[in-house]
Amino acid sequence: MSNEAIRSKAIELSKKAVDLDSQKDYEQAYTVYKQAINYFFHLIKCKVYLDETNPYIKEQFQTKLVAFLERAETLHKSFHTQQPVLASGKEESNSSLKKALQSAVLSEKPNVKWNDVAGLEQAKCSLQEAIIIPSRFPELFVGKRTPWKGILLYGPPGTGKSFLAKACATEAEATFFSVSSSDLVSKYMGESERLVRCLFEMAREAQPSIIFVDEIDSLCGRRSEEEHEASRRIKTEFFVQMQGVGPEDKHLLVLAATNIPWHLDTAMRRRFEKRIYIPLPDQTARRRMFELGVEGVPTNLSQEDLDELAKATEGYSGSDISNLVKGALMEPVRVCHKATHFRLEGDKYTPCAPSHAEATEMSIMQVPKGLLKSPDVQADDFFRILDEFKPSVSAEDLKKHQRFTQDYGVEG
Repeated sequence: MSNEAIRSKAIELSKKAVDLDSQKDYEQAYTVYKQAINYFFHLIKCKVYLDETNPYIKEQFQTKLVAFLERAETLHKSFHTQQPVLASGKEESNSSLKKALQSAVLSEKPNVKWNDVAGLEQAKCSLQEAIIIPSRFPELFVGKRTPWKGILLYGPPGTGKSFLAKACATEAEATFFSVSSSDLVSKYMGESERLVRCLFEMAREAQPSIIFVDEIDSLCGRRSEEEHEASRRIKTEFFVQMQGVGPEDKHLLVLAATNIPWHLDTAMRRRFEKRIYIPLPDQTARRRMFELGVEGVPTNLSQEDLDELAKATEGYSGSDISNLVKGALMEPVRVCHKATHFRLEGDKYTPCAPSHAEATEMSIMQVPKGLLKSPDVQADDFFRILDEFKPSVSAEDLKKHQRFTQDYGVEG
């Protein structure tokens, strides 16, 4: 049989199987599905498609094959278990996909407030315009005045993009879906794009809602000749779903973050109406980060010390400063660990020099449980750690982000 005849037979059998299935002639439909599947396998194996110039024809053949395999398996199971046959496999499939995506729904608020985010006033303002104000004052959005439907947060690693998303999840009275590439990529052919479709369906049903996609570049990078079919399919489905966020989805926002925005596909970049640069923190923001970092910990830091630390950390990201603070806060613990003598201060033991009049020779492990008092954190602890911590963002990375902002974004 020629390839042309096989193509015609595959189409004929697939139509017949679907018709028999819709007529509830399940046993006959199962037989015809198997016949159609054999023809589809032959076409795919021999790389013979309806139109060799159209790359999406191959995807359609593979998608049809997966759908027929799933339906045939459902029918086969029903014959052996005496279970009633569902009229369509879609509801069952969607149900299982929704269960798989339940982990993406944040049931508990992260407890990150806007005030916990140091600086980034423009970014916070844009997110409030897109999320908070529309949900609280829907009467403001009439006619052509509509909130943003897609916002892209981009910038160097560690500048607070995911932290901003957590603040959105806390402050917004909306269902928050937090997903990454691992949530949406499946090893089964055709399932990844169905996961994307199901995610948007769930978000539309749960409006007001926010879909946050971290590291969007791993899902929607630039298209190329060498791109894997599965990557292209999931990307295409994302394009279609984001294009479909229209007037009926007044309370659905797609929020995404990336460290490498120049790797995003052009079509995906265009779908984000608002593209906000999240830069390295300025001196005021860095000072605020140090203040927030030492809250609840006994310190001897003065206002001048905080100013000096903010000046000394020019070029550091928020993540760098967070690690610096963690290291400095551990210094008193290290002092306790290394101490060979302790003295009683009230009812607690605190490390001291061997020459101290009340010094008792002992190690930290000999101090009674619950009776250890560490020294206060000193400014010197921070400057000692500062010598070990270097900025994680290179000058070249910053130049790339600045060029992208000049061409496509706005300052955060």
